[in-house]
Amino acid sequence: MLVSGKEVLQHAHKNGYAVGAFNVNNMEIVQAIVQAAEETNSPVILQASQGGLKYAGVEYIAKMAQIAAYNTKVPVVIHLDHGTDFVQIMQCIRHGFTSVMIDGSKHPLDENIRLTNKIIELAHAVGVSVEAELGKIGGTEDDITVADRDATFTDVEEADRFVRETGVDSLAIAIGTAHGLYKGEPKLDFDRLKALKERLNIPLVLHGSSGVPEESIKKAVSLGVNKINIDTDIRMAFSNAVKEVVRNKPNEYDPRKLLDPAREAMKNIIIEKMIMFGSAGRA
Repeated sequence: MLVSGKEVLQHAHKNGYAVGAFNVNNMEIVQAIVQAAEETNSPVILQASQGGLKYAGVEYIAKMAQIAAYNTKVPVVIHLDHGTDFVQIMQCIRHGFTSVMIDGSKHPLDENIRLTNKIIELAHAVGVSVEAELGKIGGTEDDITVADRDATFTDVEEADRFVRETGVDSLAIAIGTAHGLYKGEPKLDFDRLKALKERLNIPLVLHGSSGVPEESIKKAVSLGVNKINIDTDIRMAFSNAVKEVVRNKPNEYDPRKLLDPAREAMKNIIIEKMIMFGSAGRA
């Protein structure tokens, strides 16, 4: 069933677990995510990045996600990840997304607040939830790159003002994660996370979570993270499964026989994440 981001994340916030937000680019990825959610009885967020929308188109992404949501009993959110363009955000809302992110983190605080309030006014009027970001998360995700030297942790005082002046539904925070593949083990600032949760008392979002050790993820969830974004781990599972088929059956040309093992591999990874995040059994 299709639900708003606020509905899912408020339940996670009040009950101390996190919901996985998994990036979608094609039909097999959508199917893998929803099948994993059904098998674990977990709420789930299907999210599209700017790169995913450019690749498949907002209409295709929206329709695939809606078909999946309407044909399952578990709660499904359709979310725009890292929205930076007003027109694109409005297109996603128009095509049925139930949650959008306005990423104004590159702007000064006052401008980030202004942009976020503009999106909130329009999105909330039609029942769509809004996620914002404060602090820059390093690494590269599709068209968005933040150099390590430009990555900054979320300031608690600024976050407090931001939430008070916007009333945003959830906030993506920078505490040491990065987009893409890690060169070493990430060191998360758990003290900062604890302080942010106590001060803000809203659902917090962790981006760049692929490759973060399980113990760090579980600790982050225990301290108040309620939405965890996963993309790279899914891509790796997809790629490795296809490569294995090609390696073992170099003459295989049926795309279904290439993609079916990839879908299964992605589903297995997603099931592991849902159990790790504590969302299994929460639908």
